[in-house]
Amino acid sequence: MSNAQKALVMAAGIFLAIALITLAVVLFISAQDSTKAAQSNFSNIQTELSQTAFTVYDNTMLSGSQVVNALRKFSDQDQFGIQIVTGKNPAGQWYGKVINTGVPMDSVTYGSVIGAAPGQLSHALDESNINYVNPSGKFRAQLVHDSSNVIRGIIFRQQ
Repeated sequence: MSNAQKALVMAAGIFLAIALITLAVVLFISAQDSTKAAQSNFSNIQTELSQTAFTVYDNTMLSGSQVVNALRKFSDQDQFGIQIVTGKNPAGQWYGKVINTGVPMDSVTYGSVIGAAPGQLSHALDESNINYVNPSGKFRAQLVHDSSNVIRGIIFRQQ
């Protein structure tokens, strides 16, 4: 082979290598965009799933035993509170965290966490306590959303 042929073969090899590298970069960039879109969709699905545990309580009628079960299930969650309003305690008692519901719903501070709640599960189970939850009582549930539309609490009102 002459030098000219060797130079042409080498030039073709370099051209092919550059073409393959360009193709790989283009595929990587398009895959990166797809990955970002998939991450965004996954984040939305994760947010929806995290809130589905609470949506079963949205404006539903529950028994007192279901209220106590919800209290056991959710009272230890961070940034979440449960208020139970009974016939003996019309002011209600907060468990977990105290949530700001004393302002209009369109207020920026509505649904924000104020602090730790004084309520204890043992009070809800003690028949002599003002915060006793009658297992056969009927309660209406209402979700509390903050200004970012994140569920921050549940209010159970005895009917």
